[in-house]
Amino acid sequence: QVKLVESGGGSVESGGSLRLSCQSSGDIESINCLGWFRQAPGKEREGVAGIYTGRDMEYYADSVRGRFTISQDNAKNTVYLQMDKLRPDDTAVYYCAAHWGTAGICAVEEGYDYTYYGQGTQVTVSS
Repeated sequence: QVKLVESGGGSVESGGSLRLSCQSSGDIESINCLGWFRQAPGKEREGVAGIYTGRDMEYYADSVRGRFTISQDNAKNTVYLQMDKLRPDDTAVYYCAAHWGTAGICAVEEGYDYTYYGQGTQVTVSS
């Protein structure tokens, strides 16, 4: 089992920035992908960004590419999501996620699902 604990959510005005953090613990050798998903009210959960723990290979949803940056600190077992140029449609509960990706592919597009999820942290962007 892998435990994921998120922090860093909050409220910000449109155009602002937030940074989310997620610390992983437990059987971390069973995972090689860390990522972020989000779910807005009344919508399906969607992938936001993923990163291969073996090296810094990053994956992004089209809706956030160029605005969000995923990064990791392997020494701290922590993954980050830097969110810039936030928009009201970024408002959602953000979940840290982890799994073992075949061939180190850590995509987050529709059809890719992760095994472990954290409890989530709320991000609210006001216009």
